[in-house]
Amino acid sequence: MAEKSSLDVLLDYLKRTRGFDFTGYKRASLQRRIAKRMEAVGVESHAAYVDYLEVQPEEFAFLFNTILINVTGFFRDRTAWDYLIADVVPRALEDNPEGPFRVWCAGCASGEEAYSLAMVLAQALGEDEYLARVKIYGTDVDEEALTEARHASYSATAVEAVPSELRDRYFERIEQRYAFRKQLRRAVIFGRNDLVKDAPISRIDLLSCRNTLMYFNAETQGQILGRFQFALNDRGYLYLGKSEMLITHSDLFKPVSVQRRVFTKVPRPTLRDRLLSAAHATDGDVGSTPGSAAREGAFDAAPVAQIAVDAAGALILANENARELFGLSANDVGRPLKDLEISYRPVDLRSNIELAHTDRRGIGLTQVATTTPRGDARELDVAITPLYSGEQALGTTITYADVTPQRRLQKELESSRHELETAYEELQSTVEELETTNEELQSTNEELETTNEELQSSNEELETMNEELQSTNEELETINDELRKRSFELDEVNAFLEAILTSMGVAVIVLDRNLTVRVWNAGSTDLWGVRPEEAEGDHLLGLDLGLPVERLKAPLRQILRDGKDRVELVLEATNRRGRQIECKVVALPFSVDGNQTSGAILVMEEMPQPAAS
Repeated sequence: MAEKSSLDVLLDYLKRTRGFDFTGYKRASLQRRIAKRMEAVGVESHAAYVDYLEVQPEEFAFLFNTILINVTGFFRDRTAWDYLIADVVPRALEDNPEGPFRVWCAGCASGEEAYSLAMVLAQALGEDEYLARVKIYGTDVDEEALTEARHASYSATAVEAVPSELRDRYFERIEQRYAFRKQLRRAVIFGRNDLVKDAPISRIDLLSCRNTLMYFNAETQGQILGRFQFALNDRGYLYLGKSEMLITHSDLFKPVSVQRRVFTKVPRPTLRDRLLSAAHATDGDVGSTPGSAAREGAFDAAPVAQIAVDAAGALILANENARELFGLSANDVGRPLKDLEISYRPVDLRSNIELAHTDRRGIGLTQVATTTPRGDARELDVAITPLYSGEQALGTTITYADVTPQRRLQKELESSRHELETAYEELQSTVEELETTNEELQSTNEELETTNEELQSSNEELETMNEELQSTNEELETINDELRKRSFELDEVNAFLEAILTSMGVAVIVLDRNLTVRVWNAGSTDLWGVRPEEAEGDHLLGLDLGLPVERLKAPLRQILRDGKDRVELVLEATNRRGRQIECKVVALPFSVDGNQTSGAILVMEEMPQPAAS
């Protein structure tokens, strides 16, 4: 229990400091991903990890990359894509034959799925019509993944799943990578969107959210699906991953193909847009005419709470229901909306008003919970409507429809329906004298449903773990390729160096600053009879050579300590055959970084003997 409490403290800290709310994620998966990052930095408890985050702010990026598993691919789960291409996309285009065709790829990670949808639509429509009609919105909470998606450049391994004819048509080969064609990329827009708390994109014809919902708990999944239902057009399609079935959300979506995880929304009535008739203000007294007084009276008596904001962002009207619901007074009329509590509670008005005017369309928010000044809980449907006179923005009207009684009646109706069904089953069982058999069948059915839910949960957990393993495997493959490349380059350099030293035809010894032998070439072996494995790693003065190495100490000191460029001397020596020779020794300095002397190179060769007279 203490461990769970400490995890809650960590999640609350992430929410307060960075704005990431992970409380809606599945607990087991979240604990496992955080534990992986804690192990990587050597922290054993959640409390200690909070302290670590406070002193190491760069750790937040690594933690979020660990929690947000960005495993995706082009045309992943090919059979489901074949069904989408052959059946769903043609139906969606038939439902919307001429207007803009809007697609939302939620949880797009590094963009492969969004570009897969782009290729499918370009094939179905032709490139010209695709550019004229299609907009694809790819969203995710991971900014690094979105940056990669915007670049649209992928490795050869990443595009292997793309059919060759599509790869040749829609990608450009740039060195060892493949870039999605820039002209077609204009229709694909990427941006950050938190499915848990951000407003959905609206008027969507096709919504793809594959293997994303399975990371959230049941409550959060319900909230996200409610936003998806609002985002889709009445005949729009929802495309999910193979582990996401929507068994308990039949009130929001109905299946088109359960096997391929394609659904369509269940339409439900929404608030109709309400127009605000506003007279242009003059130098005279606005509202002094009988018509304006009637309008104000009608506005004040409206059955739903309603306020109006002018184009400058000031509250200009608030009817009686709104004043009572939100505790507004006459003194609040005329004040800037941003100075009032209603601007952010129960819903953020300013951002939604800006969005409504940007898109020039009404925005509807459902199931907004609030509390009246008297402490009563209410549930509201909020409608935000921008007002225009031609091209001139007049302001915005916001209505708050109290749907608490309807929700309560709906729950009571569902409860009554359930009770009626139970009574009917009992009556039928009594009439047919099969009560015992019916109870046994009902028990078996409940056990099967429980087993099915457990299997579904286990399947989602296994899918999550599989993606984690895939992510780790990709990281290891990248590291392995880099090590293999470095090893090959090192072998080439060593072979090249060995060839140079061998081809010089003289004895060459490379020493570090401590006079330890680092390189001993074949010429040195031929001259002194000492093999490289016997010399390399030993001190020069400790080698048993036919050369008086003690006499090299002073020249080497001049090079290593005094910075002399070159020293030459001739020494009497005995070669490996025991013959007395005169050996010419040239000592040269060398530097690794171009500044400080790193060691010395000794070049030795036998002086030619004078011809006998």
